[in-house]
Amino acid sequence: MLLDINADILEEAKAKFAVSQILASHSFVESSAEDLSIFPDNHFDIYMISFGLRNVPNVQKSLEEAFRVLKPGGRYLCLEFAKVKSPAVDYVYKGYSKYVIPNMGKLVAGDAESYRYLVESIDRFYGLEEMLAKLGQAGFERVTSTDLSLGVCSLYSGFKF
Repeated sequence: MLLDINADILEEAKAKFAVSQILASHSFVESSAEDLSIFPDNHFDIYMISFGLRNVPNVQKSLEEAFRVLKPGGRYLCLEFAKVKSPAVDYVYKGYSKYVIPNMGKLVAGDAESYRYLVESIDRFYGLEEMLAKLGQAGFERVTSTDLSLGVCSLYSGFKF
């Protein structure tokens, strides 16, 4: 099942999945990650979100809802941009983010502003320790993070026991 608050994004996903026949028997649900009241407690085995949590207005509410809908033993996975720890990589990445990403957005999509927002949303998102603390506050246990792509992204994980 795929869930997104944006109906246009869901329609695009449906079209792409129809062509590739991936998830042909799955549903597409328009809803907010902050309000999953359409699903009962203890409903899913796994909950995954990729590059979207930083755009959720109330991250803590989203985490609490994810915890609620997971079955005991269920796992939460979140792939999200992260704060780069290496000063050298951070220097290069910040330059790339500030100058290259918006210009590529303008060239490819005709929209530099959306790509500036992307960079700003990454800068505003939580650091590693704060994100792990938020997962714990939502009830998740055995919370971990794994840095990917030189620390540009992190995979956060937590279990509901």
